[in-house]
Formats: sequence, C-alpha cells, structure tokens
Amino acid sequence: MAEKKGLVMIYTGDGKGKTTAALGLALRASGHGAKIFMVQFRKSDPTYGEIQAINKFLPNATVVQSERSRITGHGGFEQEDFDDAKNVFAKGREALLSGEYDLVIFDEVNFAADYGLIPRDEVVKMLKQRPPQTDVVLTGRNAPAEFVEMADLVSEVREIKHHYRAGIMAQKGIEY
Repeated sequence: MAEKKGLVMIYTGDGKGKTTAALGLALRASGHGAKIFMVQFRKSDPTYGEIQAINKFLPNATVVQSERSRITGHGGFEQEDFDDAKNVFAKGREALLSGEYDLVIFDEVNFAADYGLIPRDEVVKMLKQRPPQTDVVLTGRNAPAEFVEMADLVSEVREIKHHYRAGIMAQKGIEY
C-alpha cells in the first residue's frame, strides 16, 4: 500500500457551505481516528453549534477561534484586526508544521488573505513546508490564485438561491 499523501483542499465561492464542507471532512477523518486542528479567522463565538459539537463529539479535534469577528470592507480594518489574524495564523501554522495533526483546517483563511489581513506568501510558504502526510483545508470566498495553484482539490460553492435574500436572517443550527 502506498504511503498517504497529504492533500491541500480548498472550499471557496460565494455560496453557503464552505465551512460546513470542511467540518464534514473533519467528521469523516475523526471517524478514522484522525487528529484534527482548526483555526477560525473572523469567528470568535464559542457558542456556535459546530464548536459545541466538536467539543462534545470529536475528542481528537482542537479549535482556536479569533478574538475578533468584526466584518468590514477592504481597507476598514484596525491594527487589532491584523494582530488577531496574525495570531490565529501563527497558531494554525504551528499546528500544521508540528506534524502532530492529520488534518488542519484554516477556516476563512481565503477571506483573511484576500482582505490583506495575512500575507498570501506566508500561506504559500507554509503549504510548501507542511509535512507530506498532513491534509490541509482552506476555506473562504475569493481563494487567491496562488492557493488554487497549489491545491489538489478546489470546490466552488456557488449561490443559486439563499433564504437571506427572502429576509430570513441567520438561524441557530443553520448558519451558526
């Protein structure tokens, strides 16, 4: 049997379901005893359903969330936003390069790179240095071309219809 090759997988696009896809992969990997590490950029609420479920049902998973979850347009960030993203990225990079984990998820890293919160070249450098057997998932809208080029799998989630457009706001158990 061939030695396992770690994959770089990207879930991107304007549709809902990118984080959900990454979490489904974490659930599947956990079923095979994988050790999982996830960092979440721009998400700081430990009461999100996925965080509660991970803590309850996935004992081999560790999650690190941002301290800040303020969303703003390009150019509207404060120094604390950059510092927070740098800190979250450093924790994810440390986990990935340690070789201790089978699957490392960088949730909303595409957003963070697209908006300049973290340097794209640092993500590329990290991916080149990763242990060859470790799987990595990058989620978020607007995956940079450099990431796509390095990836083994890229799935685009495209919005066709969304309940938000009909005035139905975020719901517990669906969006968070």
